Amino acid sequence: MAKLHRIISIVLRLAAAGAAAAAAIIMVTSHETTSFFGIEMDAKYSYTPSLIFFVVAFAVASAYSLLVILVRPGSTVARLVLLTDVMVGMLLTGAVAAAGAIADVGRNGNEHAGWLPICGQVRAYCGHVAGALISGFASLVVYFLIIMYSLHAIAEPMCSCH
Repeated sequence: MAKLHRIISIVLRLAAAGAAAAAAIIMVTSHETTSFFGIEMDAKYSYTPSLIFFVVAFAVASAYSLLVILVRPGSTVARLVLLTDVMVGMLLTGAVAAAGAIADVGRNGNEHAGWLPICGQVRAYCGHVAGALISGFASLVVYFLIIMYSLHAIAEPMCSCH
């Protein structure tokens, strides 16, 4: 049974690492230059602090997921993994929320603040950002599953129903 738990944990962590890395890579490759009424406009993820936060958070989560695979079950470090998983999940939640808010302003603008939408002019850029957000949300869902599975694995020895 312990071997099955280990295999499931590794599969979930590889899925989380892959989705997180994909989110970071898609966001880093988001770049488009266009001309709008004779003015050249350049759109890059690195121009927005929220999108930089997104890239850094998902790169860290991807690396962390791969490193945790190397942790031996039952070791002292393994006891801290669940706590760290929760912290990484919160980090990713904040990154998706921040990037999602900026993406919404880019797509819809904000007429109360006088901000115009830009996605009509830089469609490829907005498509990349949307793809990164989708991949980031998928990674977040996998992290939720990792946390729930880890809680189940920890609680299982205490449960007399198995």
